[in-house]
Amino acid sequence: MIRCIIIEDQPPAQRVLQKYIGEMKSLELKATFADALKAMDYLKTEEVDLIFLDIHLPKISGMDFLKALTKKPHVILTTAFSEYALESYEYHVLDYLLKPFSFERFVMAVSKIPSPNLQRSSIEMEFERKTVPEVIFIKSGYEHLKIALADIFYIQSEADYTEIYTTEKKHLTSLSLRHWLQTLPTDQFTQVHKSYIVNTLQIEKVSGNRIFFDQETNVPIGRAFKEDFVEKYLK
Repeated sequence: MIRCIIIEDQPPAQRVLQKYIGEMKSLELKATFADALKAMDYLKTEEVDLIFLDIHLPKISGMDFLKALTKKPHVILTTAFSEYALESYEYHVLDYLLKPFSFERFVMAVSKIPSPNLQRSSIEMEFERKTVPEVIFIKSGYEHLKIALADIFYIQSEADYTEIYTTEKKHLTSLSLRHWLQTLPTDQFTQVHKSYIVNTLQIEKVSGNRIFFDQETNVPIGRAFKEDFVEKYLK
């Protein structure tokens, strides 16, 4: 667990950081401060691993706070101004987040923390989970069609192309089954046959060697895939 504090005088910016930190199991928020002097007093008795530090603060600036620190935790700067970026790296900050920043950009910054492999891989795994796409785009003629992952029943391989079967219709693509195995989230889509990938969230029932999505729509389970499928989903 990475212990962190926020030093930020603007309540909306505090709330954004608190929300982002709360989304990550790898981070533990210990305190939030509106000025750097109070944070400095806190750090005299408490240890933290990471500081989210605004530059423009009352009383003393974030840069002056950095200069005054004798024992420096990892620091990620958060600011609406880009002109301090070069100077900040003289103090070995991890990253420089320019407001407003997205959750994905936030996680990229946190993932730079030099920590034990297990902890670092935990952060990276969280990043992968949080950034799983909800839609895909496939090329159809001169257009690209949007398909919601939640609407997909299964994907079938046919020679050099694949067909995506959804709740509404099917779509022909020139992409291979291997492409979809590498692209789709593995906690939702799994291969059950040499020619089929299924959306496990759409499965209505499994009967014998067939997977049913509704009364009429079903696909076979291949012998080579059945044991793994049963182990993961039917226990």
